[in-house]
Amino acid sequence: MSIKQISVFLENKPGALYAMTGVLAQNNIDMRAFSLAETSDFGIARVIVDDVYKTATVLKDAGFVNSVTPVLGVAIPDVPGGLNRVLQALTDARVNVEYMYAFLGGRDAEHACMIFRVEDNAAASAALSARGIRTLKQEEIDRL
Repeated sequence: MSIKQISVFLENKPGALYAMTGVLAQNNIDMRAFSLAETSDFGIARVIVDDVYKTATVLKDAGFVNSVTPVLGVAIPDVPGGLNRVLQALTDARVNVEYMYAFLGGRDAEHACMIFRVEDNAAASAALSARGIRTLKQEEIDRL
């Protein structure tokens, strides 16, 4: 199961992130998760939103270069070693993690939620499922 993430390319200058989030706010788009990576010249804002198509469209119309990427959402047991257990399953399946970030999981206090960008979503999902680790569906993210 994959979730759609929108990556937005931003100039690394004051106000660029504000302008992008302003477009989201003006269009009533709710961010579920957010990550920002930067270099000296540009940044990449990675967002999980409640309406992927609308978000990609309004960002493009506002002049923001963006792309949609399939990522894996994972409900990680909120106990010591919970993340390590997930990473062990991925390592055993020889699935490389390119990047990951956490987000609030709504009302489920027993799990932390993380977004993983991996080489192979299907292999990662199968490896996690085999260990009883639940992956999240796009519909679940939309409802948070």
